[in-house]
Amino acid sequence: MSRRGRWTFAAGCAAIVLSVTAPAVCAAPSRLVPLPSSARAADPHPHGVRITQEELDKEIRPEEVKAFGRAQAEQMARDRIGLRAVDRGYPQPLRNRSLKRLTDSQQEQNGKFDPAVFGKFTDYFSSPDYGDHVALLPTGKVLLFSFEAVEDSPNKETAPTEVIGRDNAGRAYVWDPAKGTGAAAFKAVPPPVVNMDDGLDEPRAAPIFCAGHSYLPNGMVGIFGGNLGGNHGTGAHLALVFDPWTETWYRQQDMAEGRWYPSVVTGADGRQFITSGHGDTGWGKLSRTIERFPAKGTGVTYDKATKPVGQGLDKWKIKADYMADYPHLFSLRDGLIYGFGRNFDEQFVFDPQTETEQVLRSRPGGGMRNYGSAVALPNGKNGPDSVLILGGDRNDPKTYKFSGGRWTEDTPRAFGRTQDDTLIFPDGRLWTVNGGYDIRDYGNGLYNPNADEKYRQTELRGTDGTWRLGPVQRLPRGYHSNAVILPDGRIMITGDELQQIANNPDIKSGMNGTIEIFEPPYLHQGGVRPTLTDVPSGPLGYNADLRVSTSTPEQAAKAVLMAPITSTHSVDTSQRRIELDITSRAGNKLVLTTPPSAKDAPPGFYLLFLLDDRGVPSVARWVQLKPNA
Repeated sequence: MSRRGRWTFAAGCAAIVLSVTAPAVCAAPSRLVPLPSSARAADPHPHGVRITQEELDKEIRPEEVKAFGRAQAEQMARDRIGLRAVDRGYPQPLRNRSLKRLTDSQQEQNGKFDPAVFGKFTDYFSSPDYGDHVALLPTGKVLLFSFEAVEDSPNKETAPTEVIGRDNAGRAYVWDPAKGTGAAAFKAVPPPVVNMDDGLDEPRAAPIFCAGHSYLPNGMVGIFGGNLGGNHGTGAHLALVFDPWTETWYRQQDMAEGRWYPSVVTGADGRQFITSGHGDTGWGKLSRTIERFPAKGTGVTYDKATKPVGQGLDKWKIKADYMADYPHLFSLRDGLIYGFGRNFDEQFVFDPQTETEQVLRSRPGGGMRNYGSAVALPNGKNGPDSVLILGGDRNDPKTYKFSGGRWTEDTPRAFGRTQDDTLIFPDGRLWTVNGGYDIRDYGNGLYNPNADEKYRQTELRGTDGTWRLGPVQRLPRGYHSNAVILPDGRIMITGDELQQIANNPDIKSGMNGTIEIFEPPYLHQGGVRPTLTDVPSGPLGYNADLRVSTSTPEQAAKAVLMAPITSTHSVDTSQRRIELDITSRAGNKLVLTTPPSAKDAPPGFYLLFLLDDRGVPSVARWVQLKPNA
């Protein structure tokens, strides 16, 4: 969230009348001048705001009374009430014109891109949530969560970043693609009601926006941290688990430290590694400890019927010295956890067995990469052993590969961008969508939703490593944007609340988010897709037989496992692609071999695709990997 305050008083405001018993006029900040008595007699509030004593009492802040005295605190309260009253927000016609312009230009520009080569944007529809956080669930549904907005103007901070109390609340929904794109396809699943440690005793839905998250081995989603409010954004101690099977939440024991913008990754042992995030005293004081969930003495849950409630966390013996939030974390095939910080010299590798760390070589190029994407590169039939760092610098299109302890410069993209999302397709190619100039800046100044058009354009990396620009998305989504591969191979794109509210056809509808669907080129190759008709329902061990059925055995040229995506702020720690050997064919039966070990593929649920020799995937089926199954 932005570190800007919620309200800014404009000294040049024109004749705002603020009064309890008689109007007054705003001449300068914190000083209100009474109108002449003749004006009061003619019209008690000719062009002003009538403020009742009840409204004033509600608005007065005790901390301001203590700091400035009662009279000044009342004046400051009147200022806030008056500003809210005269601020009419963002005009609906502006939203309508903006959306039409983007819709028309998308249609015009994308006509030149062959869907069989570049893919195609298709559906665009409203959602009840911004989707600033997303997680594909092993039920085929998608969890979206964010916050209850405090503004509906894209020229202001929408999130309750610095708000304390009941107005600082989270929200969440589940979208079921099988039910289509209307309001009935979404189900509200609000986070549990909590009473935050902010001194106000105002319970509300847990404010989990800007938390970190990853998958538990039983398919549930672990969510850690969130926003306490105050001091430009303060970290919450929250630890929650979302159960996709019952669509309910379970609260765990609080973390030892508050975290706002932390990162979380699931290791080969099935436990969550949690670090970074601004701490519980506010922005800039990062939590440098490493916490583990569940605690070392608590068993890891693989059974989806087992409900984790009130489980504790514990700390590693060492700290992670990140000075910037949301580092990219990856569990690679050596069993270690690699943490690539946004600052060039904050690169570490952590050993979960010994609870030790080593400093890695600094990333080339220097400086900070401000919320760019990163992916663990496919490594054939083994788990990933290298990572590609992309984006995060609007002036630098370069990408950097880390492998074997060394950095090399990889093929550049067309231009630099921040807030981008890069996905691994089932066919092994990489695809970038979303991006912006900077946080809350689309190229024309802070909190101006008019964007530099280039950030709408996608990029696809071919098998030769070369990036090519592709079709443009509807909205130029930047900060808080996300992209998820669905089981049918389509891509779901959502997030960036400022762009969504700037282009909402009816801001009062309650459907203030949007989702756009992209069909990759492999869905436009023609012919019949491979089919996967049956997979085992129980957990599978490692380096073991995986027996499946297909009605198109002649088309099954390859089998791949894809980890589901849970992402926010350009960070997705789970994404990986692993090829599986096809060891036997008999009629419509295939025997595959699962990944070698939990180091190659941490325990949990994966999407299994069959691909033909063109790289066209089947609709995926879910399988679960579990040690010693």
